Amino acid sequence: MRHAWLLGLLVLASCARLPPRPDLPDVVAMPPATQGGIAERVQPREAKHPGQSGFRLVSTGTEAYALRAYSAQAATQTLDVQTYIWHADLTGKLLASRALAAADRGVRVRILVDDLDARAKNDGFAALDVHPMIEVRLYNSLVSREGGAGKALEFGLGFKRLNHRMHNKSWIADNRIALVGGRNLGDEYFDAHDGTNFVDLDLLMAGPVVAEVSANFDRFWNSESNRRIKRLETQEYTDAELQELRGVLAQAEDELRRSRYAQVLREDPRVQDLVSGDTTFHWTGEWRFVSDDPMKLTLPEDQRSAVLDALRPALASARREVALISPYFVPGQRGSEQLVAMQASGVQVRILTNSLAATDVAAVHGGYARYRPALLQGGVRLWELKPAGNEASAFSLGGSSGSSLHTKAAIVDDTQVFVGSYNIDPRSTSLNTEQGVLATHPALAAELRAIFERELQGARSWKVTLENGQLRWNDGSQTLDGEPGAGKRQRVLAWLMKVLPVESQL
Repeated sequence: MRHAWLLGLLVLASCARLPPRPDLPDVVAMPPATQGGIAERVQPREAKHPGQSGFRLVSTGTEAYALRAYSAQAATQTLDVQTYIWHADLTGKLLASRALAAADRGVRVRILVDDLDARAKNDGFAALDVHPMIEVRLYNSLVSREGGAGKALEFGLGFKRLNHRMHNKSWIADNRIALVGGRNLGDEYFDAHDGTNFVDLDLLMAGPVVAEVSANFDRFWNSESNRRIKRLETQEYTDAELQELRGVLAQAEDELRRSRYAQVLREDPRVQDLVSGDTTFHWTGEWRFVSDDPMKLTLPEDQRSAVLDALRPALASARREVALISPYFVPGQRGSEQLVAMQASGVQVRILTNSLAATDVAAVHGGYARYRPALLQGGVRLWELKPAGNEASAFSLGGSSGSSLHTKAAIVDDTQVFVGSYNIDPRSTSLNTEQGVLATHPALAAELRAIFERELQGARSWKVTLENGQLRWNDGSQTLDGEPGAGKRQRVLAWLMKVLPVESQL
């Protein structure tokens, strides 16, 4: 009986083991397009700023969606998409529809998605991959393609590998423009959700920086870390499945026409500026794009975070102020001490993160809470976003019942900004792959500062203070002495994560 049990366990283990990756030819980005709508808009601007890159903050979800939809429609040569999450909701389907339409026009489309999320939309991605101009690859793939039991078994037997995910987000059209930042693809990232929408941020970029983003996409695309979706399938997907998908995506187009979101897009002045070609960039020669290695988990732990290695000297260069925005903020002992030392040196340190009521991961808040008193005692200033504190955007769906911070950004003095996918927490540092952009431009810093200051207002956030050893939350109209708005379940989970030795996973 014991031998039979062991044999069964071995069989299960072999079924959960990822097969060897078949050889795939390296595929690299094409040269930037010289024709088409994107090239016609970008090339004259690049010519006026030789050697420089252009940056535009994209702070509204509607503009973020419209930029992706427009660039997919306008692309004539290539569309490369890298994302952690791609939801099968209205905006997710619409962007898939735009990518499919681009492929129908002869545009080469490459889609790289983390498989932790993609597995749930396996049929849709596999159907897209049938198109001769579309290839879908999955980062850190699971063997089983459906069902909770298979997923649980794989995580049980291969947790170390599967705990490492790709958190990068890039959208590159015609190798002329790129969007990089914190947004995944789905309604709550584009102000299209009727519940909670994320407060998020992208950088739209043009110029030489796009080539670096594109080269990094190639590095991930050709890495051993991913596999083509059709190589994982036991079922053969054909034109029949692709045609079925076309029907689903056509329904999404009809849904958009009937939805309030279509009206929102028409009324948003930033979207109308985009349609008319009036998109302002800030041009600078001082910038740096940085990304972790796709095989990050194979590196020594102190060498895994290329993003943190780039951020540290930028923060250390501050002379007056550092402002940090991180939805998940678990600085650790070393990070907390560095922030307090910075404050003691005369640099004002201000931090915005989620309140317990606003966060979508209460466990991470528990890790943050451990360091909150010491930071406040050291003079660091903390604000926590309210769950419904963000006044409904005039250009959101209007029915939002709350908001959650998803922006990952920093401002150093009055000149330097960082925007990316990197949270200040152990998971972003040691486990997930991340990326971001550092750029120096006073106007860019001023725009990000205005966004930051707006989110600190009492209507949107609580200011957290320490009075006689007791935490207080104040929004200018009332002061509370407990985690405001948080339910009992959230409080218990946050407390457990605060006392349990699980910080490395947060």
